[in-house]
Amino acid sequence: MRKRIAGLSEELSRAEVELSRLQITRETVSAVLAEGPVAGDADGLAAPGPEAGDVAAALLAAEAVGDVTVMSPDYQRIIALFATTGAALRCKEVCAQLGLETEARHVEGMRAKLKRLVEQGILAETAPGLFKVDGRKLGW
Repeated sequence: MRKRIAGLSEELSRAEVELSRLQITRETVSAVLAEGPVAGDADGLAAPGPEAGDVAAALLAAEAVGDVTVMSPDYQRIIALFATTGAALRCKEVCAQLGLETEARHVEGMRAKLKRLVEQGILAETAPGLFKVDGRKLGW
């Protein structure tokens, strides 16, 4: 029993450290959102679009419900693209802007990811195959 208690105590300690990291991340994102949009930087990146705060709020909501798919690196790149452009994009345009190939198999894979983001309420399909930021389903 003592070995098991020691093991569980160690597991609890690791979970508390992870929770602390997540709380710090949440506070940092909230602080950045409170500062509002910033101008483009020296790297030539575009300034965030008007929906950048909405996208960040959607990411926080996805993290709160434990949606690990939306938090994966592929989805984060897609979300960052929409956050910085603020424009409606087609699947092929998303692939091109992310530096992916624009063959049919890549475009269809991207379409599946974008549809998943529509289900999450992060994006909206405003016309067939045309996606843009939309947080209405998450209530913000």
